[in-house]
Amino acid sequence: MVEKTSAVEDKRQQLLWAAVRVFARKGFHASRVGDIAEEAGVAHGLLYHYFKSKDQVLEAVFHENWSVLLARIESVEETDEPAADQIRHIAAIVLRTWLHLPEVVRVVIQEFGRSPELAERLGELTRPIDVLQRVIARGIERGEFRKDVDPSFAATVVYGSIDELLTAWVLGRLPSDEDAVARAEQTLVEITLGGLQKS
Repeated sequence: MVEKTSAVEDKRQQLLWAAVRVFARKGFHASRVGDIAEEAGVAHGLLYHYFKSKDQVLEAVFHENWSVLLARIESVEETDEPAADQIRHIAAIVLRTWLHLPEVVRVVIQEFGRSPELAERLGELTRPIDVLQRVIARGIERGEFRKDVDPSFAATVVYGSIDELLTAWVLGRLPSDEDAVARAEQTLVEITLGGLQKS
């Protein structure tokens, strides 16, 4: 029974990764269920055994990858590090996702980040901003950051910068190799902390 469950999960993951590759290459709306099945090397009808529709496949791609990313971001908040270090780590986690899972980032940015109705329905895209807001508020309370900074605005600016860098990489507007990602991370953190910390 365990082996059967494992085989089912393996096949489901195979279909999800095939969907990621297809959506990243063709875009969600131009992709067909048959494209995903062909990419996965399975019969066309098998996809419907695991997912009701192409929309459900996209939601699964989002939820499964986003939940892992959120868990990593939220684990930073649980440490007792200074707020500046927590911001540094959150930026690194999100930006380096581009190096490890570029196709997933491409799908999330193209299909969710720019689609208000999908983003609203899933309601998950603002949770990293909430984490950053709490980190910044604690930094202010502890005297690590300036008192005249509004945590909600600051968190939105920080995460907006992260999102814009990922979008620029997806669109090919900026270099996105490992060195470029490291430079982007350093620039973002230096500018952010320069504005938050006391002079």
